[in-house]
Amino acid sequence: MKPQAFDYARPDSADEAVALLTEAGEDARILAGGQSLMAVLNLRLAQPSVLIDISRVPDLDYVRTTGKHLAIGAAATQGSVEWRATLAQEVPLLAQAFPHISHFQIRNRGTVCGSIAHADPSAELPLALLALGGEVVLRSRRGRRTVAAEDFFQGMLMTARAPDELVEEARYPLAQQGVRYAFDEFAGRHGDFAICAVAAVVGPDSIRLAVGGVSDRPRLRTWPRLIGNSGVDLDAAINDFAWELGAKDDHHASAKFRRQLVRHLGRAAIDKALS
Repeated sequence: MKPQAFDYARPDSADEAVALLTEAGEDARILAGGQSLMAVLNLRLAQPSVLIDISRVPDLDYVRTTGKHLAIGAAATQGSVEWRATLAQEVPLLAQAFPHISHFQIRNRGTVCGSIAHADPSAELPLALLALGGEVVLRSRRGRRTVAAEDFFQGMLMTARAPDELVEEARYPLAQQGVRYAFDEFAGRHGDFAICAVAAVVGPDSIRLAVGGVSDRPRLRTWPRLIGNSGVDLDAAINDFAWELGAKDDHHASAKFRRQLVRHLGRAAIDKALS
């Protein structure tokens, strides 16, 4: 199939992009990398009247450290973050996640904020943002607001973004002393959507485990670090989490298999971070 006819706008600034989005409202879609959006348009799952292309907006194309975060602008490609020389020291969980994301051709064009805005439950970048306790900055003519990742992802391809808001920036917390990170996933083939993905963040006082690909959105659980000293308690906690995710059978995997992946990958990721 081909997309429905639409108008095309290419703003020169973030202010102009927000103005166009306000004018068009629910009839508009933001185009950055287009790696998810174009497939949606071709299947006519979305039929916008106008596409607002922000891919060449200079004030949205940045990757920089600000305070305690790595701030990534809406036009910054995944590749520009992945190839950042200091990424492994700044946000080690992201450095571990990037090789699992599709293929380098996709990462060369796709944007970080685009993946977050699309909110696919199997996507690695939303999962890492949730595991780290990151934030999303939304911008409209009314101003800016910052939403915690745990509140931003609300369901299958659903977020807290209002129709007139632009996902302006993603904020990934920088690595902290004494905190360890691990990421892994299982997919049918390398580059395919994850059947189950896990991200573990282990600090002096807590263990955080985020799981993607099993529920309708990435989900997170936090346990006291003390539980990590008892294998039985930790296995029981991960098993409870696996059941709480409400996995379902589909043509990719059974619910039973997905629960087992949560148990196996989750425990392995936590053990890797603990070690």
